[in-house]
Amino acid sequence: MADEPPKPPADALLIAPAVWVEDVNLRFAFTRSSGPGGQAVNKLSTRAQLHVAISDIAGLDDEATGRLRHLAGQHLTQNDELFFQSDTHRSQLRNRQECLERLRELVVRALQKPKVRRKSRPSRAMIERRLSEKRQQSEKKQRRRRVDPD
Repeated sequence: MADEPPKPPADALLIAPAVWVEDVNLRFAFTRSSGPGGQAVNKLSTRAQLHVAISDIAGLDDEATGRLRHLAGQHLTQNDELFFQSDTHRSQLRNRQECLERLRELVVRALQKPKVRRKSRPSRAMIERRLSEKRQQSEKKQRRRRVDPD
């Protein structure tokens, strides 16, 4: 049983099967949300910002880590960290959960191995059929032409 995946620590957040991040490696910051908000706009810091280093995500192999970096796009910082922010909800808790959900979705997409494309060739019968249809179309158009009186 040497190939058994390592068990996550008790204080870790399970992102995907056999992939986790320890809570101490998740860095949250809360700031004031932008946009209209009336009297409460300058009082409540509800926008959640999540920073997590890719190296702190345990359970990813090298290929999945490469796919994660590729898929992250604008969420990848120069420090090799993933950055997510959310201010769609009116509470810190829901915005925090939204950031974690975005992290989960990205990691799950990175875990999926892309299908290998295999080149295919049309069958001989398919080629014959296509050429036959082309000949028939050409003959049909030949018959439509005006006959030269010479």
